[in-house]
This record gives sequence, C-alpha cells and structure tokens, in this order.
Amino acid sequence: MAKKSATKKEPSSAPVTQVPIKVITVNRQAYHDYEVERTVEAGIALVGTEIKSIREGRVILRNAYAIARKGEIWLENAHIAPYEHGNRYNHEPMRTRKLLLHKREIEQIVTRVTTKGLTLIPLKLYLKRGKAKIELGLCRGKKLYDKRDAVAERDVKRDMARIVRGR
Repeated sequence: MAKKSATKKEPSSAPVTQVPIKVITVNRQAYHDYEVERTVEAGIALVGTEIKSIREGRVILRNAYAIARKGEIWLENAHIAPYEHGNRYNHEPMRTRKLLLHKREIEQIVTRVTTKGLTLIPLKLYLKRGKAKIELGLCRGKKLYDKRDAVAERDVKRDMARIVRGR
C-alpha cells in the first residue's frame, strides 16, 4: 500500500463563478400579459424522451401555468413535442408535470397565491448543469391600459436610443 501524501489544500482566492445556463425557451407572452412580482427556480420531473426534446428546443410555454395540488406544484399546458427518434415509449406532449421545490418554498408560494391573488406562470425554461429548470413567476395580471402604457414606454425608449445613436 502506498502512503498518501499529506498535502494541504489552500483555499483558492478565485471568485466563485456562475454556473452557465442554456436558455431553451422564454415565455414572452407572459411578460406582456402579467406583471412579475417574484421569480422562483424549480426543477421538473421528466419521463422518457422529454429531456431529449427539451435539448432540441421543442417546447412551448405560451399558455402554460402552474397550480398547487395536495402540497405539490404541477405544471399544466406546457407542450413538449414528442422526440422525433423516439419509439412507442415516447412521452405525452401535454401531460401535467410535477415541479420540484422544497416544502418551505411550496408553502410560501401557496400562501402568496391564495392571499394576494397571484398566478404562477412559467417564464423561462433552461438547462443548468444538464438538468432542466423552469423559472416560475408570481404574477399579477395586467389591465389593458397597463399594456398600452408599457408599449408606449417601450416606443419612447426606442426613439430615445435612436436619437442618441444618430449623434
């Protein structure tokens, strides 16, 4: 048996780096229809070929929402297209998927949704360390005049940027 060398590991002074994420899809419609108050990252319980379809970017979150049932959060109406090279064990595209959160996070979300009348909307789907994650937003619905104000404000910012670039 060889002796293990007793080397000391010195703490590195290098800054902690962010884990790279690969954004698969963004729910732009949600940012238009809702005012996001807070965001939460959750994992997704996937089956079979769903992760392969996600890696190909074949996901639609446009009409999706999350709902709390029996102390769990479920993702509804999210469409993950069937995997092209899958066989008869391919997944159901519109099935409900369980979202993976800590119990304390679920309780906080449920209390906010029930007391403040907020809605859980998926904003972004991405891969982080090879795992599929979803960014949920605690959202409040915008009124029509709020949407008009947001569009007008965006147009003003665009015009200002155009003027500044023109100089």
